[in-house]
Amino acid sequence: MKYREERREVARFMRRLYRHGLTTTSGGNISLRLDDDIVLITPSATDKGRMKGSEVGIMTLDGKNLTPSLKPSIETGMHLSVYRRRDVKAIVHAHPVFATSFTAMKRKINTSLTAEACAIIREPVLVPYALMGSPGLAENVSALADESDLLLLENHGILAVGTNLLQAFDRIEVLENAARMTFIVEMMGRKSPLTTARAEEIRRLFR
Repeated sequence: MKYREERREVARFMRRLYRHGLTTTSGGNISLRLDDDIVLITPSATDKGRMKGSEVGIMTLDGKNLTPSLKPSIETGMHLSVYRRRDVKAIVHAHPVFATSFTAMKRKINTSLTAEACAIIREPVLVPYALMGSPGLAENVSALADESDLLLLENHGILAVGTNLLQAFDRIEVLENAARMTFIVEMMGRKSPLTTARAEEIRRLFR
């Protein structure tokens, strides 16, 4: 099986995403760029909680499906548009409940409540709504891909990029925790975020 280990790794992260409740059986997709032309991406019509390496598709950067037995994800265009725009190696697109709720409210997720969020996710950017799987969504995402490693897709979900699968997954997970904490402190009516000086100290440490 071509790219056997790499495809297995993509499938492992898809199962992990599902196990952590960050997406649904039919939702979300993960991709991994192997070189200047080859991208691995999870397909449509596959159980995300039980995905195997042999079910991960192989695409070229210009959109040619090298695994015709697998139906490409409807979000393939969105993934490829980001790879053409940025020098990143991995993309995780998911539908975590709390973070996605903020996209439906057009409310900011507070990333200054913990040192972890400040260091790992900085400031997410909201991407205007477009129909899922459409060229319009790919264009909207591509236009803002340079502005943040985390994009909040309005009324849709979250997209994270990284230098590897673990980094992209981590950003999704930390963002969901930040969204939960934002909800909690707003409900309680009390918060004590990091000061500007403390936030800058953390960013210098991880720069």
